Amino acid sequence: MSTTGIDEAKLEAFMGQALSDMGANISAPLMVMGEKLGLYKAMAGAGAMSSQELSEKTGVAERSVREWLRNQAAGGYVSYDEASDTYTLPDEQALALADEDSPFYILGAYDLIASLYADEERIIEAFRSGEGMGWHEHDNRLFRGTERFFRPGYRAHLVAEWIPALDGVQEKLERGARVADIGCGHGASTIAMAEAFPNSEFYGFDYHEASIARARETAEHAGVGDRINFAVATAKDYPGEGYDLVCVFDCLHDMGDPVGASAHIRDSLAEDGTWMIVEPFAGDSVAENLNPVGRIFYGASTVICTPASLDQEVGLALGAQAGEARLREVIEEGGFAGVRRATETPFNLILEAKR
Repeated sequence: MSTTGIDEAKLEAFMGQALSDMGANISAPLMVMGEKLGLYKAMAGAGAMSSQELSEKTGVAERSVREWLRNQAAGGYVSYDEASDTYTLPDEQALALADEDSPFYILGAYDLIASLYADEERIIEAFRSGEGMGWHEHDNRLFRGTERFFRPGYRAHLVAEWIPALDGVQEKLERGARVADIGCGHGASTIAMAEAFPNSEFYGFDYHEASIARARETAEHAGVGDRINFAVATAKDYPGEGYDLVCVFDCLHDMGDPVGASAHIRDSLAEDGTWMIVEPFAGDSVAENLNPVGRIFYGASTVICTPASLDQEVGLALGAQAGEARLREVIEEGGFAGVRRATETPFNLILEAKR
């Protein structure tokens, strides 16, 4: 390739970005190790530590810990003091790396990412054929990683912000209401609502049998198993009617026939019922989504969401960055008369639909 006309400054800037991305990619397995070996939790609130001290605290070989710490320091995840040859996990990083109850906790995403490398050949074949790849066909780490990635946001925002933003819904839940959570996965969202509203009845549906089994176990462990009925069903055939609230968290875009799902949801609602649609945040144009958040969501959409939809009937393949305007079209095609944006976060759009 001829280098004539190449802007060296642009090339240098791109290579800097590419090297940074390469460093992030090679460090991803080390993030998983740091969580599973308890290294981040051992450093949280402990102040400066030598590699030997961290090794003794965690029971991990010192030489391996030493190299791991140097990688983390090079990436800015821990700080390094040359004079004392010690490492510190700052409190801010600890919120993201050591506190699973923090809304900033990020390590669940790395299980999700790891699953995609395991699925590489199957995903490539789906690209070639255009026939998609079902959610159920992925490595098991995707299911657990997805729950762990979304759960902190649900716990931070769902009860405190999203439900109060819906017209009259919080009052219904406090009195006692029927709620369906469609595409509930491992039940993180369903359980959060059941914990907050003990007078209400909750039903969680997902077509993935292994996820429903896990959701039941988690609900029992959380002490709300008696308030939630988890069952295997799709968004177009789940049972029941007269629901006061139907929720679809971060999965409408994964459905092969989201219009058909919208129609079934409408039919299952009480006359004054509400549908809450939570979707990844996106603008209505591609240009609006060319940013760090959009990069993550387009990436996940390429290898998970779009193939999942293509594997199903219709295969509309909205993608994780469909945007509000396109989502409104789908919801209204399903028969809903009123759709509004109830609220938002940097990562989610929360829409409210009424019959």
